[in-house]
Amino acid sequence: MAYVIDDTCIACGACVTECPVEAIAEGDPIYTIDAENCIDCGACSTVCPVEAPKPE
Repeated sequence: MAYVIDDTCIACGACVTECPVEAIAEGDPIYTIDAENCIDCGACSTVCPVEAPKPE
């Protein structure tokens, strides 16, 4: 099961550098997670200041 980023995302980019498989990309207006590449590690969620990434 992959993580998804909800609309509370403030597009700070903190999650991008934490993703070990580079599954997170800048979107418009919020970041997005490629479900096919996400390994469900939760690293993005632990660094997000608004807890936007959540398990799908």
